[in-house]
Amino acid sequence: MDEPSQGIGCPECMDLLADYVDGSLPKDKAELLEWHIEGCAPCVAFVNTYKGTVDAARRLREATMPPELRRKLIEFLKRSDIQQSR
Repeated sequence: MDEPSQGIGCPECMDLLADYVDGSLPKDKAELLEWHIEGCAPCVAFVNTYKGTVDAARRLREATMPPELRRKLIEFLKRSDIQQSR
């Protein structure tokens, strides 16, 4: 990749990362971020860890709770809410 005329630093890289990972970062900003990451070992490590965390969280969201456990959890939360309001 050619060197951009105006690069970004590590702090801005961290600010842009969520939008980059979910694909909503504008192309010009994504290219700046990629250029920075290519030359910054700490940011490479951070990006890889961040992507792994996002992937793990997405897999957790897909897990289903057994109906009986869900019912017991709702009952527990209702009881806890009633006790806290006293």
